[in-house]
Amino acid sequence: MIDALGYAAEDANSPLRPFTFQRRSPGPRDVEIEILYCGVCHTDLHQSRNDWGNALYPMVPGHEIVGRVVSVGAEAGRFSVGDIAGVGCMVDSCRHCRPCRSALEQYCEEIPTWTYNARERGSDQLAFGGYSDRIVVDEHFVVRIPPSLDLKAVAPLLCAGITTYSPLKHWKVGPGQKVGVIGLGGLGHLGLRFAKALGAEVVMITTSEAKGADALRLGADEVLVSTDPAAMERHAGSFDFLLSTVPVSHDANPYMALLRLDGTMAVVGALTPLAPLLGGHLIAARRSIAGSSIGSPAETQEMMDFCAEHGIVSDVEVIDIADINEAFRRLEKGDVRYRFVIDMASLKAAA
Repeated sequence: MIDALGYAAEDANSPLRPFTFQRRSPGPRDVEIEILYCGVCHTDLHQSRNDWGNALYPMVPGHEIVGRVVSVGAEAGRFSVGDIAGVGCMVDSCRHCRPCRSALEQYCEEIPTWTYNARERGSDQLAFGGYSDRIVVDEHFVVRIPPSLDLKAVAPLLCAGITTYSPLKHWKVGPGQKVGVIGLGGLGHLGLRFAKALGAEVVMITTSEAKGADALRLGADEVLVSTDPAAMERHAGSFDFLLSTVPVSHDANPYMALLRLDGTMAVVGALTPLAPLLGGHLIAARRSIAGSSIGSPAETQEMMDFCAEHGIVSDVEVIDIADINEAFRRLEKGDVRYRFVIDMASLKAAA
């Protein structure tokens, strides 16, 4: 076993505190990574506070992990000591169901092993996440980080990035299409950049006029304020694809009316119920509403290489680990543009 240091929630009502624990020693196909940066996802906040009722404690959050390889197993041939590597939302899967055999491990029929708030596959050992100094992961679920990218700004790509890249690729977004990205936050600002780099005409759809200038800075061709009925009417029936990053329950009907014939809206943000959908919106123009999860290891690597080619990273605010509880409070209020990232070099001083 390997001694490790991190920050953990002991229960739903406790702040995150320094925590010592053990990780497994690297097996034949494992990669051991010294963690340099870890992004702070809204999921970290929800899980640590047991908002979804499935929390396992003690919990070390974090699934947007960038680090340096410090050891590799005898059969792990994809990485060498010193390589920069990333780990996202999952660290294992069953490997034998139909999705896994189709390189769609995120849809594993036996449920992926999540990076934290899970148990290691075939074991009672808790899986601990990236708010820590090191992690051990099967190399299949590790991606190579191109050296041209800013490492601290890469971390959110491993969750927020792949969550938006995957549906854009699946629905073949590209030149000649009009795409709307709904919501300008951690996911939305990356979805906007990806859609633009894929060659689409991109409209940022937001409830806040104040976000318009930032959307244009990020590459939007136009900003549509969804609370403006006249503007929504002008855009009715004109979008090929909508990417909804709204993280809470909401009414999707006004957005469905924006789609043209055979248009699709992919939901990636809201895990909670949506308002009842009018069947007429679907029937009238053969529209679809769909969902999309994260991406597979292979697709995540594809996204990383795409980011290197197009110079895409997240807008981040770097924090020390000692400030994580304040960052959670700010995250609740939406007070971040657009993602917190923890500099894990601060861990030893904070412990």
